[in-house]
Amino acid sequence: MEVKTSLLDNMIGVGDMVLLEPLSEDSFLENLRNRFDHNEIYTYIGSVVISMNPYRSLPIYTPDKVEEYRNRNFYELSPHIYALADEAYRSLRDQDKDQCILITGESGAGKTEASKLVMSYVAAVCGKGQEVNKVKEQLLQSNPVLEAFGNAKTVRNDNSSRFGKYMDIEFDFKGDPLGGVISNYLLEKSRVVKQPRGERNFHVFYQLLSGASDDTLKKLKLNRDLSKYNYLSLDSAAVNGLDDAANFRTVRNAMQIVGFMEDEVQSVLELVAAVLKLGNIEFKPESRCNGTDESRIKDKNDLKEMCELLGIEQSVLERAFSYRTVEAKLEKVSTTLNVAQAYYARDALAKNLYSRLFSWLVTRINESIKAQTKSRHKVMGVLDIYGFEIFEDNSFEQFIINYCNEKLQQIFIELTLREEQEEYVREGIEWTNIEYFNNAIICDLIENHQNGILAMLDEECLRPGTVTDETFLDKLNTICAEHQHFESRLSKNSKFLTDHSLPHNCFRIQHYAGKVLYRVEGFVDKNNDLLYRDLSQAMYKATHSLIKQLFPEGNPGKVNLKRPPTAGFQFKASVGTLMRNLQTKNPNYIRCIKPNDKKASHIFTESLVRHQARYLGLMENVRVRRAGYAFRQAYEPCLERYKMLCKRTWPHWRGPAREGVEVLMADLQVPADEFSYGRSKIFIRNPRTLFFLEERRRQCLQDLATLIQKIYRGWKCRSQFLLLKKSQIVVAAWYRRYAQQKKYQKIKSATTVVQSYTRGWQARKLLRELKYQKRCEEAVTTIAAFWHGTQVRREYRKFFRANAGKKIYEFTIQRIMQKYFLGLKSTMPSMSPIEKNWPARPYIFLDGVHTALRRIFHLWRCKKYRSQFTEEKKAVYEEKLEASEIFKDKKALYPSSVSQPFKGDYLEISKNPKYQKLNSAVDEKVLLADVVNKINRANGKGTARIFLLTKKSFVLADQKTGQVKASVPLPDLTSVSVSTQSDGFFALRLKEGSASAIKGDFLLSSEHLIEIITKIHRIGATAADREQLNIDISDEFLVQFKQDKVCVKFIEGAPKNGNSVSCKRKNNRLLEVSVPTSP
Repeated sequence: MEVKTSLLDNMIGVGDMVLLEPLSEDSFLENLRNRFDHNEIYTYIGSVVISMNPYRSLPIYTPDKVEEYRNRNFYELSPHIYALADEAYRSLRDQDKDQCILITGESGAGKTEASKLVMSYVAAVCGKGQEVNKVKEQLLQSNPVLEAFGNAKTVRNDNSSRFGKYMDIEFDFKGDPLGGVISNYLLEKSRVVKQPRGERNFHVFYQLLSGASDDTLKKLKLNRDLSKYNYLSLDSAAVNGLDDAANFRTVRNAMQIVGFMEDEVQSVLELVAAVLKLGNIEFKPESRCNGTDESRIKDKNDLKEMCELLGIEQSVLERAFSYRTVEAKLEKVSTTLNVAQAYYARDALAKNLYSRLFSWLVTRINESIKAQTKSRHKVMGVLDIYGFEIFEDNSFEQFIINYCNEKLQQIFIELTLREEQEEYVREGIEWTNIEYFNNAIICDLIENHQNGILAMLDEECLRPGTVTDETFLDKLNTICAEHQHFESRLSKNSKFLTDHSLPHNCFRIQHYAGKVLYRVEGFVDKNNDLLYRDLSQAMYKATHSLIKQLFPEGNPGKVNLKRPPTAGFQFKASVGTLMRNLQTKNPNYIRCIKPNDKKASHIFTESLVRHQARYLGLMENVRVRRAGYAFRQAYEPCLERYKMLCKRTWPHWRGPAREGVEVLMADLQVPADEFSYGRSKIFIRNPRTLFFLEERRRQCLQDLATLIQKIYRGWKCRSQFLLLKKSQIVVAAWYRRYAQQKKYQKIKSATTVVQSYTRGWQARKLLRELKYQKRCEEAVTTIAAFWHGTQVRREYRKFFRANAGKKIYEFTIQRIMQKYFLGLKSTMPSMSPIEKNWPARPYIFLDGVHTALRRIFHLWRCKKYRSQFTEEKKAVYEEKLEASEIFKDKKALYPSSVSQPFKGDYLEISKNPKYQKLNSAVDEKVLLADVVNKINRANGKGTARIFLLTKKSFVLADQKTGQVKASVPLPDLTSVSVSTQSDGFFALRLKEGSASAIKGDFLLSSEHLIEIITKIHRIGATAADREQLNIDISDEFLVQFKQDKVCVKFIEGAPKNGNSVSCKRKNNRLLEVSVPTSP
């Protein structure tokens, strides 16, 4: 059986709010809290994703997660934003349906991060290739650029989007991205000139001052100190976790990837610098002779630098800040500006300059990322826009933002109902009318062409005469007084006359998300959004390459006396275009919620979440989804999930999946009004029915698990028994083999004994026969010999007398020699090689023999003496002999060392636990271990060091800690210098240029100097690949200490410290060693 995961498996709380039972606002919030506490930040409402901002990184966005959700059914896995992105992408790729993903929520809820996750997922699952990867990289890198210029730190969010963004990503028929188009809505340009307490201006200002090089800032005439600029708030300049310098480098790199040229980047930075300079321009009042007040610029330095950046004549811009020209048909009227009007003009120019720069950036990015081919494209739109806003002080910005959210809610309800209706029709389910709150009446209150609030605001802005916010409110009170969703204390509706929660200068609208109180102050000015024509013309005169593109209305040749469209009119048109665009696409919704106002993880503020759930209309969404059927599922996965509940469908159903589901539901006796059969899905009306199926499935799975455990335990016991049986057979076979082997060995042994006795008897019998034969042969030989002797004596008897003298002489000499040798044997001297006594010769003619025998005897006893030596003793005497050759008659210390045996290991380093660490650090056998004094060049004093000698190197180590101070390979040792005196000083001279010679030569002192140098010389003499070590015996020699050579001089004298040798530094180049005079 194939095991598949499901939304319902291991569910924490309820993964889909449509299945929540019972459904209430409290249970809704409790389910969100329960899932949030278990790091489940995503929850469904049907196909809508609710996203809770965790305010920390979670390991749920890895490449493995992307692969897990790739090409999977929406409800197949636990709720995730990747599931929605995959569903939208597959619908676009496989069904050729244009998609849009609407991301809403208030500031800090995670809308921008959600849009990034959607885009990164689509980029990960679509095709690969050099051109495709380039397009994906450009689409992704457009985000850092827009965030730098359009995002800011607010009290609710450190990276709050202060503009609405809609991006259409275009794909080809294979689903590979071709390009994109970005639309921006309602940049909060008032933030450029003023920020609330605890908030910052747009990121780009801080990034430029923190991350730009000193050379760049010098070219832009900027200072890195933020306090120098009036438009930058200082109380929140530094943001924890936000590295403005690093982000600036990221933005520069992103602009390069998107396709900005270097001169375009420089132009953009110059305009940003100009906005900062503009904020430092201040004005002072000045009275004219006619009694009118006019303004003058206090310090013209910032004005001068700004004009140099933009290429504008200083006098032209200065006049534009002081005068305003009004044209009416053929008349021109020039009026002076007072200080307040001058500051208004300055701020208006700053806001317009920045907002137009931002719009140009969006246009420029669109030019780079737009699709190059003109064939029909599939489109996926991603909308990241403000959520519904209810502040303590709500103004014009909140009014049009909430208007946009009303339109989005309207299209959401319409598209959701349409999607439900289409699915019911597609599946052949009877459609029942669903009652819901239609917010079209609220949209009409705001956008009606005749009596709508926006229309009346435009009418009030355009009419002649005195126009104020109060006159606009009076008009609203007159026309909208009877509207059921409009409330004002000054309206004709008497029920609000005593409502003290409603101030006189405010009106209240009952939105779908709740009532919002709007302060009318600033509505007219913000809707007008006027920039004096003098400033536009001054900007157009600039020589800067970008400024003329941003202020085309300043062209004197194309003067348009018609008033520009109001901000409200422009936004209404943009929203209308957006709504028409969204209605042509299949919608996908992500509702973002922030759990607390502290930007902290693991904190769930119920009141805040309840407020957001209300104005996002989440409960309304659940009720719309539950008005028909709460749950629907295709027949195949439904049968696969619940087939174990019926004996007829378990374990395999051979027929069509629908028939299997019908058999299953009939067997479970589920009431017929609780479900309906569609063409490809089963529809379940009540969540209780689904939970009933899940509970039965859970119980059945427990029974199946018990059955599986029983079968497994039986199999395991049988396997164990068979293994024991097999083992017993093997053991019995081996034992029988062993018993037979022992029996065979006994028989073999007995046979061998019998055979040996038989062979012994036969051998003894043969031996007796051979001995008897040999005695016979020996007897015959003896008899023959005697016979032959008798014959020879008879024949030679006649010759005896002739040779008797010679024979007697030879016999006499032979007897004398015999007596001599026997006497020499009895008077032989001792076997000592140093014994010089030798017996006197008895006869002169034995002189040569006597001398030769003495020499031979001496050599023989020397050989006998040497044969008694062990190899170690031989080596000691060889070393003594070599020491004699080196130092005899050359070094006064030598005679005293002759009687001292060469011990070698004076420290017993292999046995002493104190030196165990040092012994393990030396890889080879230690030939000599002794304590020496290392002479310090600075003061001539000695420091105790352990001296170790091996066949390949010598080592100096600290006596207390055993730490190795120096290890020198013997090939790097060129010579050894000693004095002729009775001191123990010696210098080890190292090869120049070797790694060991960096710190210079070693000047040491030891009581066993003769033994140390002899062993070093002996190792060098036995090594075939090394040169003979030079022994320099002199009372004055040079020692190399690092870069300096120092002379060591030995003198005889009476040292101060008794009879010991002393070393004293005379100057930088001389060490003097005083040696006691020999007695």
